[in-house]
Amino acid sequence: MRYTFMRRVRRGGTVATLCATTFALTGCGRTGTESNLSQTALDASMRFADYDGGTVPGGPGAGQGYAIGSTATAEAIATLNTDIGPGGAELPSGSGTVATGRAVYAAKCALCHGANGEGMAPAFPRLSGRDPNAEGFKFASDPKLPHTIGNYWSHATTLFDYIRRAMPHATPGSLTNDEVYALTAHLLAVDDVIPDDATLDATALRAVKMPYADRFVPDDRRPTAKK
Repeated sequence: MRYTFMRRVRRGGTVATLCATTFALTGCGRTGTESNLSQTALDASMRFADYDGGTVPGGPGAGQGYAIGSTATAEAIATLNTDIGPGGAELPSGSGTVATGRAVYAAKCALCHGANGEGMAPAFPRLSGRDPNAEGFKFASDPKLPHTIGNYWSHATTLFDYIRRAMPHATPGSLTNDEVYALTAHLLAVDDVIPDDATLDATALRAVKMPYADRFVPDDRRPTAKK
């Protein structure tokens, strides 16, 4: 994904539009006399890390940037560094029951995802329900079959991770660890992955095997070496 900022500068009677992205400096929709930017600044292969404000007419000067953003502190990084890997080694302390999760879901999730996890297409996807026609992982032959937690997700730990980081939609990150464990338990129980009387904590969640986990293989691709 490219995030772009734009700045217009005036040099004499000429207006130039500067486009900078996280990866490259490129021109953007220039016609006629709108731009007299140097070829160096227009070179699409120029990496943002190499950007020098002194090379751009009207820029902030050699060796300078546009003072956008700030250095991330250790505390800020720690707040966002909460992802949970497939193995679940990073799972936090806490626990939750299916019954508690049912109540939390009704209060904080049903508005978007429906009382029974049926979703509200196209904005909010279906979460629950294992259509018999979709059992056996038949999505390649019929991509319209519903992809739900119980018939498609590969790891239960991924469910915990996503809920914890991204839900509820309006206030992501507001749930406690206990609430996330409870919601995870509820959603897994609805699709018959775990019993209705189950309690999940880090150890129990790591032990859950999703019905079609064996349909996935690890992606061992690595970024190419920097040239």
